[in-house]
Amino acid sequence: MAMPDDDKFTLAELQKLHDLACSVARIAGAYLREDQLRRRRVALATREKLNSVDLVTAADEGVEKIIRDAILKEYPNHAFIGEESYSAGEEKRFLLKDGPTWIVDPIDGTVNMVHMFPMTAISIGFCLDSIPTVGVVFAPFLGGEGTLYSAIRHPSGGAWLSEFGTDGPRTPLPLVSPPPPLPIDAPKGCLFFGEYGKDRRDHPESNLSKKAANFVNMATETGGRGGKGGMVHGIRSLGSSTMDMVYVASGQGDIMFEAGCWEWDVCAGIAILLQTGGIVVDSNPPADLTDTDPIPMANLGGRRYLAIRACSEDAGGRSPRLQQERLVREVWKRTERLDYQRPM
Repeated sequence: MAMPDDDKFTLAELQKLHDLACSVARIAGAYLREDQLRRRRVALATREKLNSVDLVTAADEGVEKIIRDAILKEYPNHAFIGEESYSAGEEKRFLLKDGPTWIVDPIDGTVNMVHMFPMTAISIGFCLDSIPTVGVVFAPFLGGEGTLYSAIRHPSGGAWLSEFGTDGPRTPLPLVSPPPPLPIDAPKGCLFFGEYGKDRRDHPESNLSKKAANFVNMATETGGRGGKGGMVHGIRSLGSSTMDMVYVASGQGDIMFEAGCWEWDVCAGIAILLQTGGIVVDSNPPADLTDTDPIPMANLGGRRYLAIRACSEDAGGRSPRLQQERLVREVWKRTERLDYQRPM
């Protein structure tokens, strides 16, 4: 996935977009924190979308409105794709075009928020030429007053972790500086992130059954499961694809294997991941890919994502990209193909 066309937006312009996204994410986060305080008096009302684990609350819709209004006030000619407005609309095709486009998930981890589990994130991504270029992810319930991950995807950009305490913001820290090599026998020794998702149909070939088998494969001892045992250090399922992605982007995990989520769940996280030196490919191996072909980046609207963290050259002289692509192929060997389609 190439860098966007530098002639369209200067670094200063991208910085302005980044700063706006950070500011509005914190405003939206304050709204969510207040909303949680109100829950001490009034139970949180939810509505089901697909099923009982696909929930929406008034807070989801309120946060999306806060973000949309703030962004379109400053950039009225930019396109805006938000989860809740997409879900409520009749058009279900992939809406991203090459023009400046914001892709927003007002609350990723709504089920977590309903249960007051803190893995909830506000995800604001900005695309140029259909490429995630600015990413801002704010976790309002982590840390004193929230934790913010952000990046500007540009040769002179950067990726940062900012924490907010009751006494104000702390100095932003660069993400993954420098990243260690991947484990020599990866996926052995890796930390693996994945979600069960909202598709809960129960039959042997269902996505749920395949995901469960994949998780067991990755956790099983080396050589087990007919050679598919991955012996990863651990499996983490946070209930938020956004948080899974930023933890891999920041080097706090090694692998994210996900399917069934949407572009607003991952757009901002992909911008951060790519800027730190990570890669994201299709979680299904392309049918015509040979063992020596370079692995293409994932289609943002493809609903399948396999992310590998950034790394440094290892003791054997293997480049970061060589290590990452080797690990991708090892994960593919241990996982079944998942079938998630976009509505027509």
